[in-house]
Amino acid sequence: MKLGATGLTGVSDKDLRALLRAVHRGDIACPLTLPELARNGLQHAAEELEALRGLDAAAVRACTIVALAERQAAQERADRLARAAAQAVSER
Repeated sequence: MKLGATGLTGVSDKDLRALLRAVHRGDIACPLTLPELARNGLQHAAEELEALRGLDAAAVRACTIVALAERQAAQERADRLARAAAQAVSER
């Protein structure tokens, strides 16, 4: 991974789900290569997926699941805070 790399933050949820699906189905070979990503329609995300290069299928699957779960948890926290803020304002 390059110094200052941002991990998977630049990869869309849609692309992470597509990658996870492809790995799960065995449609993409790991470690990931540009030709494999291109064959699966993910060539546009090759640079952002650099963090997963060199990993086997189990590790790619695990990292992808963790990234999606972290995003979902963050969204749920943001939604709870927004609801709490709206409730606090309405109670004034």
